[in-house]
Amino acid sequence: MIVPRYYENLEMLHENTMSPRAYYIPASVRKDDLIENRENSDRFLLLNGEWNFKYFDSIYEVTDVFYEEGYDISEFDKIAVPGVWQMAGYDSHQYTNIRYPFPFDPPCIPQDIPCGAYVHTFTYQKEEKAPKAFLNFEGVDSCFFVWMNGTYVGYSQVSHATSEFDVTSVLKDGDNTIAVLVLKWCDGSYLEDQDKFRMSGIFRDIYLLKRPEKTIRDYHITTQVTNDIATVKMDIQFTDPVETKIQIEDKYGAIVANGETVKDGVIEFTVVNPILWNTENPYLYKVIFTTPDEVIVDRIGFRTITIKDAVIYINGEKIKFRGVNRHDSDPKTGFVTSVNQIKTDLTLMKQHNFNSIRSSHYPNAPYFYQMCDEYGFMVIDEADIEAHGPFMLYRKEDTDQNRFRRWNEKIADDPAWEGAIVDRVQLMVERDKNRPCIVMWSMGNESAYGCNFENALKWTKSFDPERITQYESARYRNCDITYNYDDLDLYSRMYPALSEIEEYLEKDGSKPFLLVEYCHSMGNGPGDFEDYFQMIHKDDRMCGGFVWEWCDHAIAHGEADNGKTIYHYGGDHGEIVHDSNFCMDGLVYPDRRPHTGLLEYKNVYRPVRVVSYDQESGELVLHNYMDFDNLKEYVEIFYEMTNDGLTVGKGKLSNVFVNPHEDGKVKLKLQIPSEGKAYLKLIYRLKKEIPLLEKGHVLGFDEIKLCNEDGRNRKALEWLEREEAIGDNITVKENDTEIIIQAKKFSYTLDKRTGLFNSIQFAGRNYLNHPMELNIWRAPTDNDMYIKLDWKKSSL
Repeated sequence: MIVPRYYENLEMLHENTMSPRAYYIPASVRKDDLIENRENSDRFLLLNGEWNFKYFDSIYEVTDVFYEEGYDISEFDKIAVPGVWQMAGYDSHQYTNIRYPFPFDPPCIPQDIPCGAYVHTFTYQKEEKAPKAFLNFEGVDSCFFVWMNGTYVGYSQVSHATSEFDVTSVLKDGDNTIAVLVLKWCDGSYLEDQDKFRMSGIFRDIYLLKRPEKTIRDYHITTQVTNDIATVKMDIQFTDPVETKIQIEDKYGAIVANGETVKDGVIEFTVVNPILWNTENPYLYKVIFTTPDEVIVDRIGFRTITIKDAVIYINGEKIKFRGVNRHDSDPKTGFVTSVNQIKTDLTLMKQHNFNSIRSSHYPNAPYFYQMCDEYGFMVIDEADIEAHGPFMLYRKEDTDQNRFRRWNEKIADDPAWEGAIVDRVQLMVERDKNRPCIVMWSMGNESAYGCNFENALKWTKSFDPERITQYESARYRNCDITYNYDDLDLYSRMYPALSEIEEYLEKDGSKPFLLVEYCHSMGNGPGDFEDYFQMIHKDDRMCGGFVWEWCDHAIAHGEADNGKTIYHYGGDHGEIVHDSNFCMDGLVYPDRRPHTGLLEYKNVYRPVRVVSYDQESGELVLHNYMDFDNLKEYVEIFYEMTNDGLTVGKGKLSNVFVNPHEDGKVKLKLQIPSEGKAYLKLIYRLKKEIPLLEKGHVLGFDEIKLCNEDGRNRKALEWLEREEAIGDNITVKENDTEIIIQAKKFSYTLDKRTGLFNSIQFAGRNYLNHPMELNIWRAPTDNDMYIKLDWKKSSL
């Protein structure tokens, strides 16, 4: 073995990594398009591409110093970076939900750890004005060692966090070789027991940032809004003090504030009459940091988050999270998720009326949050922590009390894990702290509660008191110990019965109630969106929920004869420990085709609903379920009246003025037909173009049954009368030439010689040429015959 055993040492989480900082991409000159096109920066050198790769079944097989300059890599294969080696045919996929994929013995892991050796050569040219170089890994599962030109650079873990190394001293002009050894498991894997396929490798971007000697290293932007004034505080840290110009611009490029600083510390700005950021109008301002040799462009949004009387307010408005849980998952690329893949998901979410996302159960790529800023999504950012496996261990009797009591002992409430747990929370918060879309920090998922999460919450609240904190697993604890929940802002639950919600609101209700997961979408699910919708909107302390989950997880394995993709789930790759197809639990298929559940969600969470309609007066009462926009600004309402399924009237309502969360009235007088089944359908279309949605997009609909003198479908009545007549017993009598068939409303004569009908009369009409099927049988008495006539469709 050529590396030290850092991978099962809780005291060694990182070696030689830079202190965590906010995410940004610098450039030599101002660049405003680096969110989805960061490669346009001349100070950003992307190292993605085809790398040399060799897979090992065990770390003990890695005996050669493959990272040394001149090492013969002719026997290495080629692999895509970013990528995961299971998708490239190495090792095997494994899907588990709760159980660990290896024996539980923390912090030790199986000694034969599969691993992958990566080697890549690239060209680097040192810049006089930006001589420093920083190597960034945005996602590696699970831990890795890195070398540059044969020199050891460092070690890091936490799969979904950025690891940054200063490689200035080991880079050279011209060709350089980077080598990385990635391990499938490490002690951190005990904290990454998420419900997903287990995959390994360098699955997010790798790049070099070229930086000046003197420049900004980190900055923390906070905003406060009071009346019509916004105060912007920027806590800036430099590598070395340097003259820095700062300006804030509005959407149209007008400068609304500016200033200068030359040293570490807080600088404040004031913006008059700020336009506030929200999900319906995601208005962003630009912040431009200019130093002599570098420019950083970032975006900020002014918005407030408060809790009063157990109700959440954003910008002073009561808020409801119309949310969904999202994993990084693609059937062909695995964990690898590009800007375009993220944009596809966000577009579908907007189209189906979601306004918020939980990054279950780890931080996403950093540009994901910038895109949520721009496109208008509130986000729960969740730390890369799930220690679910102990839930199934350590009990003689399998009861909830025993499960909860013992779950926390080995990790959540064991001080040995404090450093690892707090580190993961800090890495998340420090990287994403400047994103206005993030309204809530989550300490992780399904890991029970204990001193380590108390400390993580305490640090988070101290560092960022303005945002909300949540951790659903706080309810799973040792009941013999009193824990501190002061730094936890919400009461979160997964899949509660409606009765449980009512009980909490009646007996406690001291904190807002969040459905952090609800309406599990596996199989026939979900099916109770409307029930939860009514519960959420019945009480302001219900702040909404996040559906589990966005997409089905599966691995594509070619195409079947009919051209459809073949998907594999848990157990389909020969693994022993797995959870079958429990990963097929999304609102969209793996290829992002919508399930019917997604269509149901869209209409349940339509932005406007009919409260009542008075046919006599024509008064239509509507409720605006938007949080910020008046209906007249956001929605155009079209109507259609149908009678027996045919459209008999349609039009468009004039501007409907209804404030958020309020009812409004509009006149809609209709000439309703006196007969037939009549309905009024209201179709809600987007009135304006917004990010990701075009004007005219259908947001939902309502359908109202109209009352009239005879509300029965006339065509159906005619059919029913025929069925009733034809379904009667039919008396058949014979003479020498004919069979005479008689019933209530028809009579037939059948020619005995030819077997053909001479006449068919029904309700005074001749149906001789209409085809039918005839079955005749004799009754046991009276020499009477009875027949059943089955009319074919063409005769009706």
